Amino acid sequence: MAKPVIKAVLLSPQRPFGEKPLLVVGPSLGTSTILWSETAALLGDEYDVIGWDLPGHGMSPAAAETFSVAELADAVVELVDSVAPASSGGQPTRFHYAGVSLGGATGLQLAIAHSERLRSLSVQCSGAKLGTPEGWLERAGTVRTQGTPVMIQGSAQRWFGPGFMDRQPELSSRLLHALRDADRFSYAFCCEALAGYDVRAELGSITVPTQLVAGVEDSVAPPSTATEVADGITAGGGTAVVETLDGVAHLAPAEAPAAVADLMRGFMKEVSA
Repeated sequence: MAKPVIKAVLLSPQRPFGEKPLLVVGPSLGTSTILWSETAALLGDEYDVIGWDLPGHGMSPAAAETFSVAELADAVVELVDSVAPASSGGQPTRFHYAGVSLGGATGLQLAIAHSERLRSLSVQCSGAKLGTPEGWLERAGTVRTQGTPVMIQGSAQRWFGPGFMDRQPELSSRLLHALRDADRFSYAFCCEALAGYDVRAELGSITVPTQLVAGVEDSVAPPSTATEVADGITAGGGTAVVETLDGVAHLAPAEAPAAVADLMRGFMKEVSA
């Protein structure tokens, strides 16, 4: 295994970096920073918002070998250090983090291994374990042989709540095109990373203030998954709050940008007070 290479995309207005608190946002498997564009626009006057793409997705180069979710978290820290160097006093930049699905799993790994870097964590449409190892390995094999377009129909059904594609045809099309254009081998490596991902036993070590956002229509990570994470964190003495969104499935920042932005803004301000 090797730490993957990921690239950043600035999602807030261009200005001297560091004037605003830093917010880093992570993607769901098969998507890109497009997932966060509308929510980031709503938060961009108050935060410097940086999105990152999974290997072989969006702006990030394809992966050459397998990697773990923990190594994705290491790569996020390295990315932050490259775009937001340490202060004059030598202290590394601390940041708020929000991620969806695999990006949310990466956030939990950040809180476990790099808690000193995080101001807050918003885990969206995700959990401490997602799916089954057998299911992910089967998907990895399918995509390696048939390519990512084979995933479009199933992903459209899982990603979006009822009526979203009719209400937002352009955005849903852009997200599905990101899936179509993703590197098949990198997508498969991501599936294999999820097959090996299970941090349920480590939730009690998380001390970062954590927000769990779940879509009521999400079949991948339903609200019960968010509650499981929150219970694991609070059992160890940490703080966690669960928020649910009606009519939302698996891509909350794209499906309900105003609601997600409001929830995140309130949470980040509360923990920074």
